[in-house]
Amino acid sequence: MGWRPLPHEVDVAEYGGGVWRSGQTDGDVVDAEKLRSLFDLTGRVAIVTGGTRGIGRAIAEGFVAAGASVVVASRKAEACAETEARLKAMGGAALGVPTHLGDLEALDALVTRTVETFGRLDIVVNNAANALASPLGAITPEAFAKSQEVNVRGPVFLVQQALGHLTDSPCAAVVNVVSAGAFLFSPYVSMYAAAKAAMVAYTRSMAAEFAPRGIRVNALAPGTVDTDMVRNNPPEFQSAMEQAALQKRMASPDEMVGPALFLASDAASFVTGQVLLADGGLVPR
Repeated sequence: MGWRPLPHEVDVAEYGGGVWRSGQTDGDVVDAEKLRSLFDLTGRVAIVTGGTRGIGRAIAEGFVAAGASVVVASRKAEACAETEARLKAMGGAALGVPTHLGDLEALDALVTRTVETFGRLDIVVNNAANALASPLGAITPEAFAKSQEVNVRGPVFLVQQALGHLTDSPCAAVVNVVSAGAFLFSPYVSMYAAAKAAMVAYTRSMAAEFAPRGIRVNALAPGTVDTDMVRNNPPEFQSAMEQAALQKRMASPDEMVGPALFLASDAASFVTGQVLLADGGLVPR
């Protein structure tokens, strides 16, 4: 069952209990098959930026396992080719497209190649990021522009480029991967945190503007995850990030697959404009 806007003339019960129950009354038992199908992406086509490593790679593999055709985008052609081969070896349909998020023409080409190859586009996962760090007072215009191009402008224009195809989809979803840092004091990484905070605002605005088109837009905010971005920090900083969360550890990239799959799938058919914190209890603390 693909997610679609609720027709005004249809009984809400058909779309509520009927999604995962065997009938329409409160007394019906859960239909296990329908419940599992809520996370099924069979027949859907997804773009995952930054999809060749870390969180993006894990999401791409998870979506393929859930039945989606997945297009991974990153700057390095070799990494795209290797990831495409890996996803195909898993039994999935996949394509790797070298793409720099700061290049607007490359975003156009990414969407065009996706639709030419798979005939549709249903899901956009904006995961690629630039973690340039600089103390306030020493930020250069060049660094600021580079951070904004990849972290804000790229995701916004990718969704804009994909908008027509997402509008045509009966199950359209956008997942903007932000960061717990958008909600925290973030010294030295203020450009990154501010960009992610901007994407939280864009997520809510997109959700409001695109709801009439049947497009859901949500954000996933990871905490400290064992990725190259985190490992590039000094060991003492990594340890401090681990200890700041209630669970006192880093997440594996694979632990972001479930939250991303939830937001992209029919399991979240009535969820839009939200931020899902997958942070081990970092922000609430």
